[in-house]
Amino acid sequence: MRRTFFLSAIFYLLFSIPIYSQDNDSLAIKKFFDNALSDTTSYNNLRFLCTRIGGRICGSPQAEKAVQWSRTVLDNMGLDTVYLQKCMVRRWVRGNDETVTVYPGQKDNIPLHACALGGSVGTGEKGIKAEVIEVKDYDELKRLGTRNIEGKIVFINHPADPAFYYTFSAYGGVAGFRVFGALQAARYGAAAVVVRSATIAHDWYPHTGIMHYADTIKKIPAAAISTLDADLLSSLLQKDPGLTLLIRLSCKEDPETVSYNVIGEIRGSEYPGEVIAFGGHLDSWDIGQGAHDDGTGVVQTIEVLRLFRALKIKPKRTLRVVVFMDEEVDQRGAKVYADEAKRDHVKHIAAIECDRGGTTPFGFSIDASDDQVKRIRSWKNLLLPYGIYMFEKGGSGVDIRDLKSAGTPLIALVTDSQRYFDFHHSPADTFDKVNQRELQLGSAAVAGLVFLIDKYGF
Repeated sequence: MRRTFFLSAIFYLLFSIPIYSQDNDSLAIKKFFDNALSDTTSYNNLRFLCTRIGGRICGSPQAEKAVQWSRTVLDNMGLDTVYLQKCMVRRWVRGNDETVTVYPGQKDNIPLHACALGGSVGTGEKGIKAEVIEVKDYDELKRLGTRNIEGKIVFINHPADPAFYYTFSAYGGVAGFRVFGALQAARYGAAAVVVRSATIAHDWYPHTGIMHYADTIKKIPAAAISTLDADLLSSLLQKDPGLTLLIRLSCKEDPETVSYNVIGEIRGSEYPGEVIAFGGHLDSWDIGQGAHDDGTGVVQTIEVLRLFRALKIKPKRTLRVVVFMDEEVDQRGAKVYADEAKRDHVKHIAAIECDRGGTTPFGFSIDASDDQVKRIRSWKNLLLPYGIYMFEKGGSGVDIRDLKSAGTPLIALVTDSQRYFDFHHSPADTFDKVNQRELQLGSAAVAGLVFLIDKYGF
């Protein structure tokens, strides 16, 4: 009886636990990194996207050019399938006039470095000139109330906390003032709102980003000013609390238009109905080139398919790159993708998003069950030689989050975030800020993880 039990236990261990061929897997991972670090395809793709197309807010001619460019790149790779997935998007147009000027008493006026927030209404040709009042947060706004705010321009000056090591936490502490500042100020009759840029950096770059209104509250214009200009304005207000500000924005909202996600696949040889999806978002804000946010994520995930083709690795499962549209405004591309996947009963084995910049990769953040996280962590030693050491349970990304309801493990590439918000949503987000080697390390890291998921599953 004991012998039978012992043999049964051995049989169970052999056939219920994956046997990882470490030597073969290590060699395969090495080939991904060797090829990625020796090839310039991804970097050249990013150069074209950023310098030849540039900023590409959804609904713009640049976004349409980027869609066609993405499709051409995937078509030229000789994939099994390439197609466009239609989605309707908003069409907010920035316009040419973005003026924020301080009028400090009898002194000469001072122009500030400013930009309209995404989705803001315009001011009209004459602009809005009114007394400006500074607040640090919404509690202070509430304490001042309508009596002190009505008819004035509210200046929300809440600096990002530099004490956070993880800069996304610092950003999370200030982004809400950009998103809801106009809505909250309008409750008390403000004429317009100006916010301090959502960045840790102290420079002259204004940072844009989406903001929201409510249908039941008057829509007022909203702009961001650079952090150095915010410091300047605050110091001027300390000397002259009654100074005035002129805001002139020519932004507007045009009718919605058609755009597309761009999808390319290598079909699985054994389990074609099981999909490993990975991608980044093609749209970007229009005041920069959309390099780190998120041109790098787009070219990195396209590169995954190139690496599999270059190394002649035939995946068992279908590998699918999804170049998402409209992450920055309404995430309609993500919603369409998730809805159609649900309608068509697509079985996603995993979904990976690259949208944290193209700096040095550290590892992966995993939104999945404990067992799935444990499985991914079991591959850590294969990626550790390339600096990929972090395999933590946590968040994933905006474009793949709607797949969670179907039980899909969601994964995000985690990169060094220290410089990311220096560039994020600003004119500084340009191709020259991306290091080729750091970019390619990210491509290889994602390709290596995709290889392991494809080989061993969950």
